[in-house]
Amino acid sequence: MKLCRPLMTTAIRVLIVLLLNAVPATATQTHGEPEGLYVHQMAHFFFIVSMGILEFWLRQRNLVRKPGWRYIQMAAVLLILWNLDAMFVHFLAEQVDFIKITPIDLWHIKISTPENQKFIAILYYAAKLDHLLCVPAMCCMYHGLQTLLKDTAAAESPTHRP
Repeated sequence: MKLCRPLMTTAIRVLIVLLLNAVPATATQTHGEPEGLYVHQMAHFFFIVSMGILEFWLRQRNLVRKPGWRYIQMAAVLLILWNLDAMFVHFLAEQVDFIKITPIDLWHIKISTPENQKFIAILYYAAKLDHLLCVPAMCCMYHGLQTLLKDTAAAESPTHRP
């Protein structure tokens, strides 16, 4: 036990140093021209189709009546929206070069559009907040899987008799 305390203290110090030296991360990533972007856009499209098939399959089998599957259905819909959003951001910033981003400092950027079209800049900025779709999707997926696991465990328990 005496050996664990210094090891834990060192691990916590290393974790704090790593967190304090973190670099900013952006919500969407850029890709090499042009093949990397095309493949990435196709992957978003494939993900949309996959989640659409999952949504259709859940409805066809009437699984959405159960709470766990209903959460998974919500996750699929949110992931479809997230992928559409990410494709839109990639399209504006990387495929048509309609948006120009200029970093000002650590916390500020300048979004430039042709002819100063402020609406497009605001739309782009809002679309860059794709984590507002992805995080709730992951929470729904987690909660749905957790609910299904609890339901399965309850159904398999020895006290449960059909």
